[in-house]
Amino acid sequence: MTKTYQTGDKVSGKVTGIQPYGAFVALDDQTQGLVHISEITHGYVKEVSEYLSVGQEVDVKVLDVDAKSKKISLSIAAGSSKK
Repeated sequence: MTKTYQTGDKVSGKVTGIQPYGAFVALDDQTQGLVHISEITHGYVKEVSEYLSVGQEVDVKVLDVDAKSKKISLSIAAGSSKK
């Protein structure tokens, strides 16, 4: 991780991969995190690809940073301002 990310940070990233359980988002050149399927939007998500696509820019909120395993948990739902 080149930049240090903290829980609660709101950052922009680019979707780099989609899996049945969520989407991987690159935060910078060397750091990526996972948006779990339950954190994509408010409500039920059946297919991640119905909401996201590879290359899409997204605003995310950092939910958790595990420096030891270098894993970052992200949320699009918590990162968006629901009006």
